[in-house]
Amino acid sequence: MVWQPTDHPQNAQLSRAWIDDSHLTNINAPIALEVLNGDWSSLPAIDGAFSANTAHIMAWEEVEAMFRGVSGALPKDGIFCLYGPFSYGGQHTSESNARFDLSLRTQAPHMGIRDMEDLKTLAEETGFVLEEDFGMPANNRLLVWRKS
Repeated sequence: MVWQPTDHPQNAQLSRAWIDDSHLTNINAPIALEVLNGDWSSLPAIDGAFSANTAHIMAWEEVEAMFRGVSGALPKDGIFCLYGPFSYGGQHTSESNARFDLSLRTQAPHMGIRDMEDLKTLAEETGFVLEEDFGMPANNRLLVWRKS
């Protein structure tokens, strides 16, 4: 398995030192990708995608663009894993997530913990089906979407 990291153009090279220090040969150099207006077609072929702690700091339009871009890049039955905090039916999964959400929205109105109902709707619109929803440490979740 070969990993192809991507990140916002301002941050893409920040992971370079970690990658170099790992001495792993299956991690490519990071590619700068602007989620909203980036050229997703320029990415190499992928079998799966993973994004961690992004949906709650992106504007909703960027979350939509991420789902569209990943869907366009993945083959049928490809997997998209999304890690982070999520709410369900408008309810936070913990008091700490409620405080975190308030903190995010205070910093910038476009940020905030995303609700599963909105994500499921977006996923269906972009060709994904929720396959698994795993509880993770620190009140986070790992959502596994499969491209249908």
